[in-house]
This record gives sequence, structure tokens and C-alpha cells, in this order.
Amino acid sequence: IFDRLGIGERMLAKGVTWKVGRNFHGENQVYAFDLLPEPGHKYPAFINLQQPYFEKFIVDAIRQAQAEGAPIEIRGRNQVTGLTDHGDHVSLEVDTPDGPYTVEADWLIACDGAKSPVRSLLGLDFHGRVFEDNFLIADVKMDAGFPTERWFWFDPPFNRGQSALLHKQPDGVWRIDLQLGWDIDRDVEMREENVVPRLKAMLGEKARFSLEWVSIYTFQCRRMERFAHGRVLFAGDSAHQVSPFGARGANSGIQDVDNLVWKLKLVLDGTAPESLMESYNRERVQAADENILNSTRSTDFITPKSDISRIFRDAVLDLAEEHPFARPLVNSGRLSLPTSYAGSPLNGADALPGGPARARPGMPAIDAPLGNGWLLDMLGGEFTLLTLNTDLPHPPDGIRPALKGLRADTAEDGSGALRERYLGSTEQAVYLIRPDQHIAARWPVYDA
Repeated sequence: IFDRLGIGERMLAKGVTWKVGRNFHGENQVYAFDLLPEPGHKYPAFINLQQPYFEKFIVDAIRQAQAEGAPIEIRGRNQVTGLTDHGDHVSLEVDTPDGPYTVEADWLIACDGAKSPVRSLLGLDFHGRVFEDNFLIADVKMDAGFPTERWFWFDPPFNRGQSALLHKQPDGVWRIDLQLGWDIDRDVEMREENVVPRLKAMLGEKARFSLEWVSIYTFQCRRMERFAHGRVLFAGDSAHQVSPFGARGANSGIQDVDNLVWKLKLVLDGTAPESLMESYNRERVQAADENILNSTRSTDFITPKSDISRIFRDAVLDLAEEHPFARPLVNSGRLSLPTSYAGSPLNGADALPGGPARARPGMPAIDAPLGNGWLLDMLGGEFTLLTLNTDLPHPPDGIRPALKGLRADTAEDGSGALRERYLGSTEQAVYLIRPDQHIAARWPVYDA
């Protein structure tokens, strides 16, 4: 998504790339996993990057767009204090240090966080679970010999009966999460004289480090019942909240907006009916439910709620050390993936016998190396009709997707990845790709 916005390379250059994770039970490694075992993708499975960096990259891109004449404004220190939905537009009351003003808009996208003032102004709320646990989160600056991997401990010797997480961020900063339990004094636990001994128990008495940031968090797995309310659309934390396990928070918010904006543009341009916005609600509620399900399962595994749950959890960990069948049951935070919009009303035909399951309608398009670049770069951010091993068609007037034709098993597909990921056991295919690079439909031949 960020690559389509022109800042993917900056994020990759600054971020810490990793793909190997290790799970430990006590002092023993249970098993390791590889997030991207296959080659042939432009970007890695994951980078770790602190939020202020990608916010700066976004702002830089906005400043560049402004310089080129784009009608974008960033208004700092503006607080929405009133909202009226008039049916065909909304009006906002805004307070600033220089005094209040009002503004009207055709649509309002509320990306105003977990405590969303816009949600409150409309009298709306979340539904879901609040988890009774606390986690100490510390950003620690140190020179450490740890590999650039994600390490997760169940019942480690330095935090008995609880869990811990370690992974690397840019600038020599390591993120450490330590489970504390429910009945704690948050102010006491956040004092440096109490944080440092916990970290030394983990890192060793001789470890040299400095604290960049410390906080204690609890978390919730909740969402709004609907994300679309008339001319007001909710995205990100204002619409849903999940636990931080699996990097689902900001990632899913970014995916919300990527799903939303191309649809809203079609409506604003008059080329799609306003009812298209209901598909945003349906698809991203589905995504939020998937994230909440994964997040809830992760939390229940990491923090068992009863003695028998802990016995079963520990038995799974013991089995996973020796038996591969048990490893998929270990859940230290299922890592974020794009949602497949199975059952979406926007999905068309799945009429490709022998087509790969990973390229069904609703699935995110998979990258593949081409002779002169990458498939996702070629698709861009518009409707695209992609033909493989068949001639480019001539779509009828009024239907104007971009037309892209490729030949598998030629220099364009030197690695064979294009064939494997999009053709499977068939010899030719036609794919319709959405502007958010999800697959809308597929056929063996073009049919107007």
C-alpha cells in the first residue's frame, strides 16, 4: 500500500527487516518459523518501524503533493466539537486556538482514534471484550548480540508464570513486552527503579542499556457494529481495537483506508452509486472480525484464564518441541495478513478450473518477479484486466480497466512464480484486479 503511495522504499530503508520468529517455553526453544519461506516478492514479510517514522514519510508525501497543486490541507490543533449529518453532506464545528469555525463536506472519514470524538458525537460505541491483564512495554536502546528476529517466551525464568516478547526496531532500539498480570499498581510498576531490575533479569546484570520509553497497557478486542453511518465513515482505531499481538492495529487501519478511498472516489466522480460504500462496511467489518478472532485466540493462549486452560496450553508447548503437528496450535500472536474478502458482494466469477486457491476472488493479489520488475508495481492502483497466456481483449465502451498482458514461461516469468501463483494447473487466465489490488474475478478466457 505504501509503495503505491510512493514511500515504500523509504519505509524499507529505515525499517528493520525480519522473517524468523522463535517461541520459547521456559528456557527451551519450542520451535522457529519463517514468515516468508518462498522467494520472489519485492518486499519482505515484515519490517519493524516506529509509527513516527511512517507518519513523517506520509507528511512528506503530502507536502510534495501540495507543492504540485493537490488540494490537501493538514490543520493542526483543530478539534471537532460538533457534527451534523444532513443526509447529502455533513457539517462540522471545529475549535482552534484562534477561535471556532464551521466546515461542510460531502463525506467525513473519522480516523480520530480509539477515543473517537466523532463516534461520541454520534452516540455510538464499541462492542466486544476488555482483557484483564497488564503488559509493561519498554523501548530499550542497547548494543545487543540478539539476531534480528522475533522472540517470544512463555513462562520464562526471568518472568515466571507470565510471558515476554523481544524484537528489534531501527536506531538500535529493542522493543520488550513483559506480562505483569492484572492486580498491579501501574504507577509503581512504571517507575524506573522497578523497570530496570525486570529488564536486567531478562538481559543480564551486566547489560548496558538506556530507557527510551516505558508504558503499561491493557487492551481490548472490540469494534463498532457498523463502520458506515450515513455520510460518516469510520476507519482505524475509531472503528475497531485489537490487542498488539500480531501487529494488527495500525496495519488494519491502513488497510481500511486503502479499501475505502477508491470506492469513495468512484462515488464522488459520479461513476458508482452511493450504495458502493456499503461494501466498505461489509468488507472491513469482516476484516475486523478476523483480526479480533485472531487477537482473542492469541490472548487466550498467552494469558490462560483458568488452571485447566494453562494445563492444556503448557501441554501444547511441550508437544510442539518434538512433534510438528502441535506447532500450529502454539499461538504467540498470529501475525497480521491482508484479509481475504470471501463472500464480498464485489466478488465476481471464480471460473478458472485448476486456478490456485491463493488467487481466488477476494484474495489480495500476490506479487511475482517479472523480467523487468514486479507484478504489483505493474498493476498499480486502478482497475486492471490482467491476461496470462492469452491475447489482450478490447473491452466495450464504458468499461475501462487498464489492460496488462503477460506470458508465463517466458522471460517475463523466468522464476516460474507467475505460473505457480496465478495459473496453477491451467494454461491461461484472465484476472480482474481491484484498485486496492484484491482480486475481483477470474476466467479462463475473456468474456465481455
